[in-house]
This record gives sequence, structure tokens and C-alpha cells, in this order.
Amino acid sequence: MMKRKIYTLLMALGVFLVSSCELDYLDNPNAVTESSTDPNFLLNTIQLQFAGMFNGVGDTGKRLTRMINQGGNTYQTAYQPTSFSGLWSTGYAGLLADIKAMKAIAAEKNFKRHAGIAKTLEAFTLMMLVDSFGDVPYSEALDPNNFNPKADDGASVYAAALELLKSAKTDFSGTATGTPNDYYYGGNYTKWTKLVNTLMLKYHLNRKMVDKAGSTSAISALITENAFIGTGDDFTFKYGVSGNDPDSRHPDYAAQAQAGGGDYQSTYYMWHLTEAKGFDDPRAKYYFYRQVGANSTSTSEITCIGAFKPAHYPEDMVFCLPGTRGYWGRDHLNNEGIPPDGLKRTLFGVYPAGYRFDNNTPAAAGSADMATNGAGIEVIMLASYVDFMLAESALTLGTAGDVKALLTSGITKSINFVRSWSLTTNQAAKITAFESNATFDAARTKYVGYVASEFDAATTETKKMYLIGREYWLALYGNGTEAYNLYRRTGQPSGMQPGLNPSVGPFPMSYLYPANYVNTNSSASQKPDFKVKVFWDKNPDGFIN
Repeated sequence: MMKRKIYTLLMALGVFLVSSCELDYLDNPNAVTESSTDPNFLLNTIQLQFAGMFNGVGDTGKRLTRMINQGGNTYQTAYQPTSFSGLWSTGYAGLLADIKAMKAIAAEKNFKRHAGIAKTLEAFTLMMLVDSFGDVPYSEALDPNNFNPKADDGASVYAAALELLKSAKTDFSGTATGTPNDYYYGGNYTKWTKLVNTLMLKYHLNRKMVDKAGSTSAISALITENAFIGTGDDFTFKYGVSGNDPDSRHPDYAAQAQAGGGDYQSTYYMWHLTEAKGFDDPRAKYYFYRQVGANSTSTSEITCIGAFKPAHYPEDMVFCLPGTRGYWGRDHLNNEGIPPDGLKRTLFGVYPAGYRFDNNTPAAAGSADMATNGAGIEVIMLASYVDFMLAESALTLGTAGDVKALLTSGITKSINFVRSWSLTTNQAAKITAFESNATFDAARTKYVGYVASEFDAATTETKKMYLIGREYWLALYGNGTEAYNLYRRTGQPSGMQPGLNPSVGPFPMSYLYPANYVNTNSSASQKPDFKVKVFWDKNPDGFIN
């Protein structure tokens, strides 16, 4: 069999400048090749790379959708072409290159389960690349002899992803040799098939503006098949707690918990979970951990408490701090310097980052226990997400399903999953001592009933879609990938907090191409601005901000 070295694709994509040293490396007889690679080890690498890729894509989406704070004072200063170079390298030089090698090995050895997993993750990756950048290389991208691959139309790359999902679905059925080390589903291929169907749902929902009839028909067929991710089928990546390898911990934990600091939470998002409805969202104490129990009164710590609300903010828009109970974050596109607040600002909680449950006894990072030590999860595709997507489809496409029932089911599943997963951590005793199952159930019932009443009062499709979008967004904590798609696809939740600066520039409808792509590929050209939309986004200019 012809040897194809896995990492030569760095050259094919122009990720790095060609040099004599790199050409020598291509001829290195010690380089890893398909014929010398253990397929199980290679699949392990692919699964780990995918989790990293998903986290990287989602990080920007979380910031743009006000899920966590977005720094910078304009979008242009916040995101430069260099901001995405690492993500591009991970996607092409690492993940897609390794998947290509994995598929070749699997085909030769009849490792259909290995192939199914690889194809599913490849399809997911291609969709993320298109959703992020629009037109991207694919048909020529993995040719080691082509240093300047052209970008394919996003629609064609999406179509390729759908074919990969169909092929993976076939691979997960029937007979096969080999037993993959499955980090996600532990060898349960029925669950992998449900994931495939769920990704198809996502695919067709994103495409509803370019092919409404096709999306409606395809989603209807998937609903009839009735094999989506359900309770217990959630697609997550589980981080570890290795003292020898701290990078095995959840990235959000690693950035904050031991020494404080790190990301600011979003004032706007925390407000939605603690003040907007007049009572706390049942998930708030799982999502956030307060280091202090009351707001600071020092302008040297929180500058905005001595400032007036910006004139361009709506009258009812939260500014500076959400309430008085120590939820300490930042407003959207706040570019102020960093005061000595690392041991006071609100941190990521037990879910999904693997830190502490907030039981109303705040403590500074590094004090007392270190909670779950970062053994959190990457929340990639959950059962609750399916209900929200089906609710949107039923409302906007007319597919089967009761919109209100799907909305309330999605909320219920989200709240239940946040608690049930958190109870598997070493925060369980703290959680149950703070709120019994009965107390938690009552809080969930109150919350769901509140939203159900809002839905009953909604008289327009726009208002109903707002409620679906808002609740989906609140359930997506930790998943910026789907939040960014939701926001561009539906414009919901509308009324997002503006940037502090009244002139922040156009909202990024897609990301700028990475510097390591446009600077080394003669076929590539940079986008003129952030206004360039992905192929499936047919909404008018200025649809969101």
C-alpha cells in the first residue's frame, strides 16, 4: 500500500511556509504513516482532537452570543486573522488529515466501527468549519501535492458532510472487525446512530433558508424515524483529573479555578439566569460560582459602579452588575484594564467546567476544596437540544410536533441533565445538602410553568421564536457552537446587550480567514469584512447586532 504520511497535509494547506527543513521532514523514514500506525491509537488522537476543535470553535461563539464576556472595544479589535490560526491548524493539519488516514486503514481492514466514528466526527468538523468561515477548502485540501488548495463553496462542503453522515450510519450497522476505544459512547453504536440522525436534523435546520421544502421533507422523515439523541444519549466529552497532565482538565477550570482570574462571566447572561424572571433559574448555581456574596462598592475594583448607563443602552437593559448578590462579570465588549479582582469575579461552576457548586457560601479560588478538579464535560449535543431544534422546526417549517410541549420538554431535560450530571461529581453531597430533590423539582416546575405562561401569552411567531431561542440559549451554556448558529439563523434571543462603545462595527456573520491560510496559500483571499455570511444565512443585512 502506498504510504501517505499523516502530517504532510500541513504543507497541502499552506499552514506553514514551505522550507527546506520541512521538505526534509516529509522524507523522514521515521515519520508516522498509515501502514505503521495503530488504528486504535490514531482514533484516540482523532477523538481528542475533535474535543479540542469543538472547544475552540465554541469559545468564540460563546463570546459573540454574550454567554461569556467578549473583550475588546470593537469586533474588529477582538478578532484578527491571527485569532483563528490555531483553530485552522487543528482542523486541517491535525483532525481532517488524521481522519483521512483512519478511513484508509479502516477500509483495508474492514474496521467499519472505526470508520463510522471517524466519518461522523469528520462531518461534524466540516459543518463547524463552514458555519465558522463559510467557503473552505475540502476537495483539494487533503492532497499532499497541492500547496494551494482552493476554497469550495460552503454548500458543497455541507453536502459532503451529509454524505459522510449517511455512510457512517451504514458503518454502524451490520458486521465489522475491530473494537474501537470509544471515548464518547463506549461502543454503543445505537447511540452513535442517534447522534448521526441528530446531526442531520441540525444540518437541515441550518439549511432551511436555502431550501425550505427540502429541509421540511428531510426533517419530517427524521421525525418519522424517531431515532434522535434522547435522555441518556447525550454526546459529551469527559475531561480527566490527571495531576501529571493538567491539560486533561476542562479548559475553563484550568483557566480560573486554582488562582482565580481568567474569563469574566457575561453580565447579561448572568442577569437572565438570576434576575430577569424575578427568581433564579434552577441552573444558575450549577453554571456559576461566586467568590463573594455581595457586590463591591469600590470603583477601583468595578469601574462601572461609578458610571452612568451608556446612552445607547435600552432603558431596561442590565448594566454593570446583575443584582446585588455578588454575580461579578462584565458587559459586552468591555475593554477596560484588569483590576485586582481575580479572587472576586464570578467563576465557572460545577457544570460543565468541573469546579464548585454555589451553595451560598462563596469562597475565593484556591481556598478550601478544589471541587471536581476540572473533571468536567464538553457539552456537544444533548437531548435537550433536540427538543429545541424540533420546536423551531415545528414553528417555522410546520413539521410535526407541539411547539409548546417541545419547548417545555427541552427546558425540563436541560435542567434535569445539569443536576443529574453534577450529582455524579464530588459536589454531590454539597448539592443535596443545599437542595433536596423535592426542592429542586419544585424550582424546575416553577420555572417551566413561567415559560409556558409566557408562551401562552405570545401572539406572534416572532415572539414564540424568541422564547424558543432564549430558552435554547440558556440551555446551551458551555456550547457556543450551537449558540452562534442559533443567533444567526433565527436572530434569537433578540435584544442582546450592546457593546459598551456605541460604535462596535458589524457583528461577525462569519469569521475572518486565519492568517496562516491566507498568507501561505496563493488561492486564498481574505474577506473584506465581518459582513460576509455563510451560505445558509439568507437573513437581511443588519438582522442581528
